[in-house]
Amino acid sequence: MSSEDLRGAPVGRRIVLGMLGLGAAGVAVGAAAQQKVNTALAPIGELDQVLPGAGGFRFYSVVDEVERRTPRDYRLKVGGMVDRPRTFTFAELQKSLPQTQMTRDFQCVTGWRVEDVAWVGVALPDLLDAVGVRAGARAVLFRSFDGAYAESLTMEQARRRDVLVATGMLGGPVTHDHGGPVRLYVAPMYAYKSLKWLGEIEVADRVVPGYWERRGYDIDAWVGRSNGRTDEPT
Repeated sequence: MSSEDLRGAPVGRRIVLGMLGLGAAGVAVGAAAQQKVNTALAPIGELDQVLPGAGGFRFYSVVDEVERRTPRDYRLKVGGMVDRPRTFTFAELQKSLPQTQMTRDFQCVTGWRVEDVAWVGVALPDLLDAVGVRAGARAVLFRSFDGAYAESLTMEQARRRDVLVATGMLGGPVTHDHGGPVRLYVAPMYAYKSLKWLGEIEVADRVVPGYWERRGYDIDAWVGRSNGRTDEPT
């Protein structure tokens, strides 16, 4: 299969598990092997923008193509077990709700980490307070507007101040490749919990396993305490 054939293909768990070994191997065998891995796992974005060695990110997508949305046409639907279901515009997320800034590492379960990433947006507890969570709610579900990816957190996890509905990163906007214009950032967990292209939030009575959990990954993805890994906490 050529690299072109791989472009945009769903990234399977087998490939990602292979990456766990190959990521370490890349340190030993050099850039050529690392580039092959990146090509397979980075269907979106230019290769020179995604090499961890350059301090960047790899961009994963589980679908062939993701619709591009601008801040002007972006909408975030928040509903389920809430008192005041609401659809937020990008401007409302930035101007009508308290803003939180944090600088934390971004750690992928495949092994690579980007240190000291500056984020800005709405802390998830503030967003939940704005819509009013009803008694009996136990979980928060997240859906991507890519039409396929989903994630979830327990209500206790969602109430952490280091879980962010991010509208900015690294001093600028969250780009399309990074999951913009709005993505989730769950600071203490592996990056597959930080859902890209956030389109909908539903407050629910139970956790529903997300895209990668249905394929074998831990639902509670604490860095260094899950998925058999021993990384330093972020």
